[in-house]
Amino acid sequence: MILDWLDSRPFTTLFVCGNHENFDRLYQYPIENWHGGKVHKIRESVIHLMRGQVFKIAEKKIFSFGGASSHDIQGGVLEPDDPEFEKKYDTLSKGYLPFRINHWSWWKQELPSKEEMEEGRQNLEKHDNKVDFIVTHSCASSTQALLGNGFYSKDYLNDYLEEIRQKCTFKKWFFGHYHDNRNVNAEEILLWEQIIRIA
Repeated sequence: MILDWLDSRPFTTLFVCGNHENFDRLYQYPIENWHGGKVHKIRESVIHLMRGQVFKIAEKKIFSFGGASSHDIQGGVLEPDDPEFEKKYDTLSKGYLPFRINHWSWWKQELPSKEEMEEGRQNLEKHDNKVDFIVTHSCASSTQALLGNGFYSKDYLNDYLEEIRQKCTFKKWFFGHYHDNRNVNAEEILLWEQIIRIA
C-alpha cells in the first residue's frame, strides 16, 4: 500500500486535500495539533494539513488551504441510491461526457465550508497576514485567469484565494490542481510532478 511505503521513507509527507479525495475516509481520522495547526495524521509520517491553518516548520510559516472544483463532471454527479442509477450510469458510460458518483468518486467537501474559510482568515490575522509560503490545491481567481486564458470557470474558492492573495504577504505560493509544472510569476508556482526545494 502506498501509505505504508510513504511511511517507511526517511522523510515526512505533508499534503493538502485536492478535489478527488475520499473525504468520508479522510475526515474519519482524528484531528491533532501539529507545528501550530490542525492536521489529520494518516500515518506517523503521512500528514494531511487541514484547511486554513498556519504551520511553523523549519522556522518558516506555511499557510495551507486544500480543495478545488472538479472540472471533469460535465455529465453530472450520479446519486448511487437513485432508482435510475444503473440506467443513467450505462448511458453516461457510453458517451463522451465525464461524470462522477457521489461518495464514490465525488464529494461536495472538495470545496471548503464557510467555517473553514473564516478560520483561515482568523489564523492569518493572528500572524499579521504574513507567511513565508502558501500551499493550496487550487489558486486565486487572477492566477487561474492567467493559466487558463478564460478556459476555467472561477468559483467561490478561487475568489477566497484571491482575497488571501491581496491581503497576505508571502514569498512563494505553491499549488497543483492544473496538472502542469510552471512558474506563473515570481511568487506563484504550479507544481504537478516536480519535487523542488523551497527553503
